[in-house]
Amino acid sequence: MKSVLIAAPSSGSGKTTISLGIMAALRKRGLVVQPFKVGPDFIDPGHHTAVCGRVSRNLDGWMLTKDYVVESFINACHPHPNPLPSRERENEKADIAVIEGVMGLFDGVNGKSEDGSSAQIAKWTGSPVILVVDARGMARSTAALLSGFENFDKELNIAGVIFNRVGSERHKKMLREAVEANCKAKVLGFIPRDEGLAMPERHLGLVTAEEGFSQEFIERLADVVEKNVDLEGLLEIAERPHPLPDPPLEGEGIYPLHQGEGQGEGGIRIAVARDQAFSFYYEDNFDIIRSLGTELVFFSPLADKKLPEGISGLYLGGGYPEVYAEGLSANHSMLDSIRSFVESGGKVYAECGGFMYLTEGIIDFDGKFHSMVGIYPTRATMLQRRKALGYMEVETVEESPLFEKGSKIRGHEFHYSEIEDMPESVGRAYRVKKPNTDDSWAEGYRYKNTLTSYVHLHFGSNVEWAKRLIFTAEVQRKP
Repeated sequence: MKSVLIAAPSSGSGKTTISLGIMAALRKRGLVVQPFKVGPDFIDPGHHTAVCGRVSRNLDGWMLTKDYVVESFINACHPHPNPLPSRERENEKADIAVIEGVMGLFDGVNGKSEDGSSAQIAKWTGSPVILVVDARGMARSTAALLSGFENFDKELNIAGVIFNRVGSERHKKMLREAVEANCKAKVLGFIPRDEGLAMPERHLGLVTAEEGFSQEFIERLADVVEKNVDLEGLLEIAERPHPLPDPPLEGEGIYPLHQGEGQGEGGIRIAVARDQAFSFYYEDNFDIIRSLGTELVFFSPLADKKLPEGISGLYLGGGYPEVYAEGLSANHSMLDSIRSFVESGGKVYAECGGFMYLTEGIIDFDGKFHSMVGIYPTRATMLQRRKALGYMEVETVEESPLFEKGSKIRGHEFHYSEIEDMPESVGRAYRVKKPNTDDSWAEGYRYKNTLTSYVHLHFGSNVEWAKRLIFTAEVQRKP
């Protein structure tokens, strides 16, 4: 199997567009492509999954341990022992892994270490780096930039470069001459300036895969890459110096393998909100829950009239509830169903957009109020500027339905909303700490058996959390 990591000197260089184009072009050649995303992003992996037909995994050096990341990488690239029916390509071993980086190649959780960076993941997975450089407004200077990246960390293999937003044939010639005279990396291609290749965005980033990119757009990306990138050269670079080891047998490793949809043991079923409004989930979180013998039942708060029957718990992830607030608010029977489940003591875990959904309502960007479930006596207001972005660590301050006191788990925040002051009568289950700062605050709002927060948690950073969630759901299920 082969692997490459697509990185860039900075955000905005075009690495997402080019990564998707490379994935699509390689699939067009008949290769089985296993996608990955460095960092905590939800949106890019959704697009990877849609293009490759295999679920994209997040590889994160701050939220997760090296052992977890490496095992996740290995497992995803091999045939899955329990492939889900909707992802038949997981039956096949990957021909190549394509990892999309995050921010700039060396950017991570702080300026002192590589923790959380694309460079760290490239080294952990043994993947050569292909750097996407925005060449607009530059020529020979790109060689100075690339040379600096090559020499910054000698343990890293920056093997290729793709220039983006190239203006002309003369521009191409100057770029190639500069790199070949001064750098070690191989020039793999030149993507022309084309505003039509820009991917649609909104306040949290790209439009999600659930909302849809046209197949024509993906085919166009593939065509642009095929015409302008040396794919044979890329595949040569991707040759691994050592073969990828076999994955651990089920039950032996630290990375849980899912049991397959509809195969929950013991009758434990957890409903998961998943539609255009709620789509921000780590696939690992699902696999961890499934590995405990639990069935996940997906439903749509927008389209369905009530919660699925026979559930033991409810998981409300993040997404864009503010964009679909009118439809969510109008679905009175679903709001009633969730409210009734909460009030009857049902186990509910919600984060970010799911948390907003459980408040009295959402005030959208135009100042219009949309009523929601109403469990928490506060409202979420959308802001014109981003409210929070970054890694977070949670430490519990009390016993809760999801964890024991003093346990820690890691995640991140990314939102443009804020809530009004939460009454002190609502319990706070944990403190949230921002790394490398003294900032911390009480959160983890509790009401009966419902726990909510703005933090998107990765269960892989503390699998015991998921085990506790399943255990409490099972207790509730029993008479």
